[in-house]
Amino acid sequence: MSHSTAGVPKPIAGPSAYLDDRLGAGNFLRRNLRKVFPDHWSFLLGEIALYSFIVLLLTGTFLTFFFKPSMEHVIYDGSYEALKGVGMSAAYASALEISFDIRGGLLMRQMHHWAALLFIAGMMVHMLRVFFTGAYRKPRELNWIIGVIMLSLALFEGLTGYSLPDDLLSGAGLRITEGVAISLPLVGTWITFFLFGGEYPGEDIIARFYSLHILLIPGVLLALISAHMILMWVQKHTQMPGKGRTNNNVVGAPFYPAFMAKAGAYFMFTFGVIALLGTFAQINPIWLFGPYTPADISAGSQPDYYMGFLEGSLRLMPSWEINIFGYTLALSVIIPALVPLGIVMTGLALYPFIEQWITGDRREHHVADRPRNNPHRTAIGMAGITFYGLLWLLGANDEISWTFHVSLNWTTYVGRVLIFVGPVIAYIITYRICLGLQRSDAAIIGHGVESGVIKRLPHGEYIEVHVPPAEDIEAHMRGKEPIPMISGVDTEPGGIPPKGLRGPIGKLKAKMSKAYGGEKIPLDDGHGHGPAHDDAGEHAAVGATEDKSITH
Repeated sequence: MSHSTAGVPKPIAGPSAYLDDRLGAGNFLRRNLRKVFPDHWSFLLGEIALYSFIVLLLTGTFLTFFFKPSMEHVIYDGSYEALKGVGMSAAYASALEISFDIRGGLLMRQMHHWAALLFIAGMMVHMLRVFFTGAYRKPRELNWIIGVIMLSLALFEGLTGYSLPDDLLSGAGLRITEGVAISLPLVGTWITFFLFGGEYPGEDIIARFYSLHILLIPGVLLALISAHMILMWVQKHTQMPGKGRTNNNVVGAPFYPAFMAKAGAYFMFTFGVIALLGTFAQINPIWLFGPYTPADISAGSQPDYYMGFLEGSLRLMPSWEINIFGYTLALSVIIPALVPLGIVMTGLALYPFIEQWITGDRREHHVADRPRNNPHRTAIGMAGITFYGLLWLLGANDEISWTFHVSLNWTTYVGRVLIFVGPVIAYIITYRICLGLQRSDAAIIGHGVESGVIKRLPHGEYIEVHVPPAEDIEAHMRGKEPIPMISGVDTEPGGIPPKGLRGPIGKLKAKMSKAYGGEKIPLDDGHGHGPAHDDAGEHAAVGATEDKSITH
């Protein structure tokens, strides 16, 4: 059987022919190895999360050989002199053994912890990139939902992971988890007894968290990551606006060899950073915290950063309770545990569909937006970041109070106000910044960029000559499109609106579509007749015109 390999690089042609003879997969391999991927620095953010997950699997596999997921009471007799003779769980004793007696154990522990932090951080910033550029739009809504589920699972995976050593710090977090679970109406007691195997802390929680941490959640995450990558491959990657880039093509480099070499190097770079952090930056020194006892808690204890916003919501919430039908609803626990997480995750999951409902835009989008070109979306995103950030910051209100010598009560009172006011202020400021950046783009299109050349006009005035922007920069700016609006939102007063825009909900939809969509600041037409052609830009326009005439 002959194979047509003309024009195909030899490293691809050889394996393709080999596999085609045996599996009939040569054409599939040749086609996919030449698949084109766009190039932009922000596309690497998701790869950080992927490569950190690989490091987590590798280091976690090492740790499973030596960790004992048991709450059996033992007397420590290891290398760490400060805890010799102290009673503790077998889990804590094995974590100490990994740290001090297993060759490379402490490095693996610290790399695992740093990789976990980087994994969730990478997921967060990748999701923000997708959100701010509108890369969740059709046909990628399903991939966006998968991403939200993965982030939720990663948070729970982190919780189960740092609870395993059974040290004093992780035990404090586990106590909060138990308090949240038992506060849930109707099912709280059952969930708590099922999770802990009886009264807190029980004898089973470490073993159960261990099974979740090394088997169930990683397995689901691995399946979701695979589905995420397959969908990205099939639907093709979004690309930033620029010269020659449309919804019907992809401008970039092929998967082999360019993208594969770059991805391999970036994996090694990520691995190297995590290894350096694990070597030189101490993290989670459990031997300093001591074994967990329900009666003790360390001062200034904080969870890992990704759970800090839940800690902040617990600290800000007033001590509200409702007694109804003989039952007590601890709102001071239920609301901070469920509402902030529900707002963030539910809002993220529903946003693509809410935006589609408001704009009526059901087209496929393969070219990403610049964040400035959709100011409402960007402002909403920054409001969410502010909401999350304030909760995260105030999860350390005791440390803030002690460090800056301010009243702990005042940090709480101010935080309760800021959690409502802060997102609104962030929204307004971000929206105005986006409009300002759009005006800047319009000015560049209309008047060009500063050349550094000063000219004297016939009447004696000095101006700086402006020249047209570089072709790729101009194409990047001209990739802007008006935000779609539902047809019929501009119905004349007294006119009959379309069927879908009648009634209270329809009228609300029309108002939201009109506010969210449309062209906020149109780009200049390039001849000084657009919005950028104001009095302040007059001289720049004259300079650009003179320069063009001289050039030609």
